[in-house]
Amino acid sequence: MIVVTSTAHTASASKYLQQLCKHFAHKVPADWDSNKGEVSFPFGFCQMVATDASLTIRCEADEDQSMARMKGVIDSHIERFAWREELKLEWRPTA
Repeated sequence: MIVVTSTAHTASASKYLQQLCKHFAHKVPADWDSNKGEVSFPFGFCQMVATDASLTIRCEADEDQSMARMKGVIDSHIERFAWREELKLEWRPTA
């Protein structure tokens, strides 16, 4: 199992979490509230946690190609939704 995380420092963390989950829910199973969310992609699983100051995203996948796809999908959407802040996620391996 491959696990990576990224934390974006933003005062709009809850807004972005809800936007991402609501958008993904049109195509894949997603469950969320204002502070946490889960998305089940066909190629992996994603958990999100929002605080007043940051959005932490944790992704799990079985293979490198699936992880690259999931990170790409999440990166492109957060860049689109958070364009005013120019947020860029920096993924790091997690034990």
